[in-house]
Order: sequence, then structure tokens, then C-alpha cells
Amino acid sequence: MMDMQRGFPIIDMKVLETPSNALKPALKWAGGKRWLVPVLKEMWEPDSHRRLVEPFVGGMAVALGLQPKQALLNDINIHLINFYRWLQRGFYIDLVMENDSQHYYKHRDKFNKLTLDGKTDTKEAAELFYYLNRTGYNGLCRFNSKGMFNVPFGRYKVINYVRDFSDYVPVLKNFFLTTGDFSQLALEPIDFVYADPPYDVEFTKYSTDGFTWEDQERLAEWLAKHPGPVVLSNQATERILSLYDRFGFSTKIIKGPRRISCTGDRSPALEVLAYKGL
Repeated sequence: MMDMQRGFPIIDMKVLETPSNALKPALKWAGGKRWLVPVLKEMWEPDSHRRLVEPFVGGMAVALGLQPKQALLNDINIHLINFYRWLQRGFYIDLVMENDSQHYYKHRDKFNKLTLDGKTDTKEAAELFYYLNRTGYNGLCRFNSKGMFNVPFGRYKVINYVRDFSDYVPVLKNFFLTTGDFSQLALEPIDFVYADPPYDVEFTKYSTDGFTWEDQERLAEWLAKHPGPVVLSNQATERILSLYDRFGFSTKIIKGPRRISCTGDRSPALEVLAYKGL
């Protein structure tokens, strides 16, 4: 079903299943794109010989779903990238994990202590990050101005923790992981870039420094300069639509599922796919 809004086509799609042989993301992630993989796969397949580059890898649903032969995956969140690097090595969690508030806050304090001590690249930090992700409220990843993780206890009835992540080793072996600002990535002209930045919404405190509108503009300009294929997803706000239209991107709007909401709202969210070079 398709209707129109301000001249843009709106695709009303149901949540579709990713390929059966694709691994599920190891983390719970706000704004995860597993539901979007079937749409992205159609855009990716003609160019699947290229290297996939994700400046904002997030929950890694897209890379796991598209299964590229080579990928450059980046994120500003150092804890996220540390977890994925341990995942590449054949990760097994020895940490005691309990769905208990007292246990949660004890582990959260321990995680923040590792950050203060500069031990963010350790196996213990990766284990704690996984535990906090699965046990914290709504799977949020949020930090205060001092870089301390401050998500409260989640109060789930049941949590199925995973300890053995060895299945991810063969899939991630050709993924190169980096952490830093997207502008620092060394792109090759033929790279296929998929960018899923923090959305143009009020909450942007995904990392210590946040993601401002100036960053949104900086990203659009950076993506527009890339000579290879580019696909971007974002909240379909008026200024995002105008921004990518100004840089000559084609756009389509999709009614995506609202996976995580502090208000309990599960109504479809309008998201934009802006693309060029396809």
C-alpha cells in the first residue's frame, strides 16, 4: 500500500523477516534495523561485490542481515565497538548475570569504574556492557556528560542471557571495526555506504557528546561527496527531507515499526530512506 505526503511516496510495510540464515543481533538496540533488512537487501544485492561501510553500526542488524564479504563498521560508542571486537574473538561470558536491581546497579557501578580507569577495551567491560544492555530499561544506551552509563534497571519478568557467542566468529571475521567520528573513515570510491545516524529527535545522548543538527548537516555533506552508492535512514522530519533533497538524494518514506518508546506508543513511525548512486 502506498499513499502520498507532501509529494513523497509512503510505503506502508509490515515487519518482514530477515533471511533465515542471518544471525540475530547480539544486543538489544533502540532503532535497530533488522526489520528494514529486506528493503536494504534489494538495494544492496546489485552491488554486493562492494565493501559495506557503516559509519553508525549500532546493533549490527544490517551487516548481519546483508552478510557482506567485507565490511568497515564504525561507531562513536567505544563500549559498543569493544563488545564487537570481543565477539570476533569467540566470546564467552563468565560474568554472573541476574535479573535483579541490586545486582544491576552493582554491575553498572563496576562498568563505570572501568571507564574511569581507562579499561574500556577489556573482556570484563564487554561482559558488563552486554549484561547492562540486556537488563537495563528498554535496552537503552545512554551516558551522562561525564561518560557514565546511567540507564536504570529494566524490570523485565524474564531475561534469557546468552553466554556463548562463538557462532558470530565466522560471520565477523572479515569485518573491520573502528570507533570515532564518521568523517575520519577512509572510504574507497567503490564502497557501498549505509548510514543510520542518531535520529533527528529530541533524544541524542547516545554518546557523551550527543549528535546535533550541525552533525546531521555535516553527515549529509560528507555522504553527498562519496562517489559510490549511499543509503541513509533517518526520522522523516521536514528538515531531514529538505536536507537530503538539497544534496540531490532520491527519497522514499517507510512506515516502520516503533520498537522502543518510553510512552508505550507502538504506532508506525515515518522513516526516510535517502539514496544515490544506485
